[in-house]
Amino acid sequence: MSPYKILVVSLSFALLAGCASQDIPDPDRDDSVYGSEDGANTDGMGGSGLGDGEAIDYDPTGGELTNIIYFEFDSSELRPDDADVVARHAMQLANSSHLSVRLEGHADERGSREYNIGLGERRSQTVRRLLLIQGASASQISTVSFGEERPAAMGSDEDSWAQNRRVEIKYTN
Repeated sequence: MSPYKILVVSLSFALLAGCASQDIPDPDRDDSVYGSEDGANTDGMGGSGLGDGEAIDYDPTGGELTNIIYFEFDSSELRPDDADVVARHAMQLANSSHLSVRLEGHADERGSREYNIGLGERRSQTVRRLLLIQGASASQISTVSFGEERPAAMGSDEDSWAQNRRVEIKYTN
């Protein structure tokens, strides 16, 4: 290779090295939302809950309706006595387009973590489908599954497990 070509290649590499980007920290960056610099955020919901809405204490039913739907062991089928509660929440949503809900699916501690996440999701999707069938809009409903991660009752007995097998209907802003 001629000395001229070597000089051109060397200068090209030097120029490219000088143009390399530097890692300058972004003061506005929130790693709880975007993940760390070395990869994606795999923490589930993240720290901010952007786009999910914040649960509010406002109860449009005036406290006359329960916001918790319970399920049988290893089941995502709605119990017949809870169908009326879901129908009344659907009517509330259908009559008030400004309202929205987040359906939070839960499971008891039995089963693997992955299985319980899936079971909580199936439970929240069951309630979602019934709300949609009865007049609520898809844009008013979001779902999330916590599996066994947020128990309502601590304990390893049937009463505690029964309280943990649930979908919570939370009105959001």
